[in-house]
Amino acid sequence: MSADRPWLKQYPEGMPSDIDVDEFPSVVSVLENAISHYNQRPAFANLGKTLTYAEIDVLSRQFAAYLLGELKLKKGDRVAIMLPNCLQYPIATFGVLRAGLTVVNTNPMYTARELKHQLVDSGASAILVLDNFGHTVQEVIADTPVKQVITTGLGDMLGFPKGAIVNFVLKHIKKMVPDYSIAGAVRFRDTLALGQKHALPEISIVPDDIAFLQYTGGTTGIAKGAMLTHRNLVANMQQAAAWVGTNVKLGEEVIITALPLYHIFALTANGLVFMKFGGLNHLITNPRDMPGFVKELKQVRFTAITGVNTLFNGLLNTPGFDEVDFSALHLTLGGGMAVQRSVAERWKKVTGVTLIEAYGLTETSPAACINPMDLKDYNGSIGLPIPSTDACVKDEDGRILSVGEVGELCIKGPQVMKGYWQRPDETAKVIDADGWLHTGDMARMDEQGYFYIVDRKKDMILVSGFNVYPNEVEDVIALMPGVLEVAAVGVPDEKSGEVVKVVIVKKDPGLTEEQVKAHAREHLTGYKHPRIVEFRKELPKTNVGKILRRELRDEAAGS
Repeated sequence: MSADRPWLKQYPEGMPSDIDVDEFPSVVSVLENAISHYNQRPAFANLGKTLTYAEIDVLSRQFAAYLLGELKLKKGDRVAIMLPNCLQYPIATFGVLRAGLTVVNTNPMYTARELKHQLVDSGASAILVLDNFGHTVQEVIADTPVKQVITTGLGDMLGFPKGAIVNFVLKHIKKMVPDYSIAGAVRFRDTLALGQKHALPEISIVPDDIAFLQYTGGTTGIAKGAMLTHRNLVANMQQAAAWVGTNVKLGEEVIITALPLYHIFALTANGLVFMKFGGLNHLITNPRDMPGFVKELKQVRFTAITGVNTLFNGLLNTPGFDEVDFSALHLTLGGGMAVQRSVAERWKKVTGVTLIEAYGLTETSPAACINPMDLKDYNGSIGLPIPSTDACVKDEDGRILSVGEVGELCIKGPQVMKGYWQRPDETAKVIDADGWLHTGDMARMDEQGYFYIVDRKKDMILVSGFNVYPNEVEDVIALMPGVLEVAAVGVPDEKSGEVVKVVIVKKDPGLTEEQVKAHAREHLTGYKHPRIVEFRKELPKTNVGKILRRELRDEAAGS
């Protein structure tokens, strides 16, 4: 397939078929290059406060020096970051990377059970957490290898008096910060002060070092850490930069970052690629507050925005969005879940800019395919493989299929993960002997080399761009004494693409829908909650007793 890349003839003029993976040895070297070129340019903004590249340089160095000088962490140690989009995130992330350590991105909305698994599995030595979620860390910290907890308030980097006001309002007025107490916890601002006491040593970071442990589910329901190396991330930055680079003005871009930076899409596409461009990431802490989000958009002359279909749909249905100034906007990138035609067409009508669909996975850092930037209208495709990336469609026997045939989409390129953390058996299931990553998505390729997703091989449920794995939901529901059997499937939903539905065979005749939902709320992150609960006398099964989820899913889709 590498020798036969029909998509290349669709590449824009001047687009390289391959990128220079070796131009930068690490994410840190890309950061330092951006700092040297765009020193006084704004880098990250949030809640009215902006940090320049020079300030990110100083603050991230201080945090790195704290981790090495005070905590005595060693190269390769893992540090969990449990933050929404706020200024502390880039400071901490770049600090961890500059110290030669590995970032473990952690969803702040995790339940105690989910957080404990990730901290134990990753072997994290330290965790940085927002005060709002400190109570979750408190609940599990004794049962994890974490030696140091670092806490911070949302207003801590906003300066006085604004920062103090934000923290006061969140805790005492909005009641969004539950009480917690963690012995020995250190405040984030104090770590920066402590870091000033130590010189940051020269750290040798090589391309194969792990930059991020990016957790993703699996068909087993056990969250696994995708090992994304510095080479993986640099490659994807180079690939994405080549793809969109002809359309950007270096040092002048302003990208709206509403998806959380702990999610691989925003991390790479916004946080890293636009850092390489010397752009400004305008961080949105709570995009679910759509009126507040639109109000903020009215105050920013932005040039780019990324999101999932539900985010774009939400904006389009929020009063006042059509009054936003779109005169500078030239790039809208949708990924994480399928972009719906109706949303794409309406977006173009309101903003004047085409919503470009992209495709990727956590395991590909994430970009694998993107539609051309000069695309005039939505085409239903996930686009073309980006530079230095090969794609093909394989049947169950591993045979590469011809144009138009449907099979499993497979990806090969320098952005493909090193493997799953401490799970070589799981790695072997998705990366074959020839180096192809099997995505679990069923696709076809047309004669021009465009790829189209037609179905999912996996039973994975995709809720607003987040993966939900049926076994995890089933395992949690099955803990209820009143449940005999349970199956979880995804069913179509206009707002989030899909929602979780559970079909239950009762052991206790008195079991109710509300009891099931209350149990799920206690043990699962919000997007994993079953929105639909159905009770049946039996579940459809194969002749060997395996529950036929597909049959349940097809029934739900047809109802």
